[in-house]
Amino acid sequence: MMVDNTFDAMFSGVIGQEYQMLKLICPFAAEMSRLVGVEVRGYCQSNIETKSVLELGGGTGITTLSILSADERLQVVSVDNEPVMQNQAKQSLQAWVDSGRLRFSADDALSALRKLDHASVDIVASAYTLHNFEADYRRLVIHEIYRVLKPGGQFINGDRYALDDINTHTRCTQKEVAGYFKVLIEINRLDLLEHWIIHLFSDESENHIMRESIALMQLTEAGFQTIELKLRQEVNALLIARK
Repeated sequence: MMVDNTFDAMFSGVIGQEYQMLKLICPFAAEMSRLVGVEVRGYCQSNIETKSVLELGGGTGITTLSILSADERLQVVSVDNEPVMQNQAKQSLQAWVDSGRLRFSADDALSALRKLDHASVDIVASAYTLHNFEADYRRLVIHEIYRVLKPGGQFINGDRYALDDINTHTRCTQKEVAGYFKVLIEINRLDLLEHWIIHLFSDESENHIMRESIALMQLTEAGFQTIELKLRQEVNALLIARK
């Protein structure tokens, strides 16, 4: 796993407890937030114009901060219809709101996308959001992402992309669950253990699971022609799709 001490220091100062807990429970999830920011930075390096980013599922702001830090020209709209989590992000990231670089939307992902004009956004970015959607809803979201992206725009998503080999996927998930038990029992956080196990059952359910081959097919059907799934670690992967 790649480690960036500067990134860790930045997050410990701004997001603080939320980031440290995420690193403890799901270390690659925290790393994925950094990698999404790296991809956003790479996109911006070849352009001198101000770029617009729509973030789906901003949560407590961990990935939002990574995106904002990628390039000072970025204008970001962070979408999340979970008020408890979004309120934490608003408190942590108020300086970026005050600077005019960040706005928040309380819409669900599909509603937020449908409010946007065709070909109006440079980047749609997300981390660990789309796998939470029911399959039919996720398909609609993918089509809307393609619609709102400008030609040459990118969809950057760090997420749970279930392995097509079901036996291997099951073993990886079992390993993940064992890690939850080890870490959270040690720090006496059975409340969090219960939360993560219940959430994982939803992730793995038939109407939610985001199987890699199906996910890539949906992107192709939506119109994306250049799709790259990279930096996979067990059930986690970084996806880049270009319009």
